[in-house]
Amino acid sequence: ERAVRVALEVNLSKAGHIVSLADSGERALDILRSQDVDVVLTDFMMPQMTGTELLARVKERWPLTQVVMMTGHGTVERAVEAMRSGAHDFVIKPVARAELLAILERAIRERDLHRQVARLQAEASERYAFEHVIGSTPAMTRVYDQVRAVAASSAYVLLSGPTGTGKELIAHAIHHQSPRANGPFIKVNCGALPAGLLESELFGHEKGAFTGATRQHKGKFEQADGGTLMLDELGEMPIETQVKLLRILESGQFQRVGGTVELHVDVRVVAATNRTLRDEVRAGRFREDLYYRLNVFEIELPRLRDRTDDIPLLVDHFVQHFAQKHSKSVQSVSEDALSQLLQHTWPGNVRELEHVVERAIILAHDTVLHQFDLPNDE
Repeated sequence: ERAVRVALEVNLSKAGHIVSLADSGERALDILRSQDVDVVLTDFMMPQMTGTELLARVKERWPLTQVVMMTGHGTVERAVEAMRSGAHDFVIKPVARAELLAILERAIRERDLHRQVARLQAEASERYAFEHVIGSTPAMTRVYDQVRAVAASSAYVLLSGPTGTGKELIAHAIHHQSPRANGPFIKVNCGALPAGLLESELFGHEKGAFTGATRQHKGKFEQADGGTLMLDELGEMPIETQVKLLRILESGQFQRVGGTVELHVDVRVVAATNRTLRDEVRAGRFREDLYYRLNVFEIELPRLRDRTDDIPLLVDHFVQHFAQKHSKSVQSVSEDALSQLLQHTWPGNVRELEHVVERAIILAHDTVLHQFDLPNDE
């Protein structure tokens, strides 16, 4: 209604907003095609094109533009349904000026958040081209610079940092940016097996080398020949296995368990640990010569609490990934939910954040991830 539009224009303009008026859904679409609009405030019941139809058209063409529905008491249920279709919020007529301004401010902040995420995504994609590695804070920029510097070389790399900081992703990035990118990338968890089985896993074994060895087995070093071998949880490796690892790192030669033939491989080793290896050396649990052999180039991964500006980008990435994985309609995160995620200390780092978002996606019943979808302690 014209009188309502004019009154809204006066009040919103006084509050500092730039207002465009449309007397129909089609006219609103014309304005959207010619201007960058933050928020569409639309009546629910309109002739020719309803507010629901306009909402669908807006979200399809301009997904970052927020839509706020105005409705009478009799259509509240349909307005709530519109929110499930992507509307930011709804107001019941007649609406108080303060209430409307508060809702519009929240809608604008949410659009700004989406814009920031989109900008960070574009920046990360354009500048870094690190598959699945998310972040553009100074702490992560240093990591990217170090990866680029070392990837083209054949130097061994030591990745250090707490559990859940993304050491395996960085190992993949080093491999894929190196001349060995077309070769295999093989990973072995040094803390998952006892000494005897770990040696067989790393170096292979001959048939009959031990009970149950019914055939020859090629170890991870042979499988990684011409490529990269990631030794995860290096600090867990038994001392006796460390001796054999040092030999192959120094000469490229080794024997399978139970074998007598000297084998030679060309493998680039990237080791990862959540322990401080210098302390392990002092405690006698890690060989000093092996430490210096592997620590040619160390990259320290930052804790998530030291790169909190990356959290919105990481959350958006996980939302899109898990919404698709679990066939959910979640498209974005509410301001309150993001604020709660930003305040958490994240002792489990990025991995903990990933698990929290996945759980919330599974519980969500809306297109927006809300604060009540998150665990109470996050």
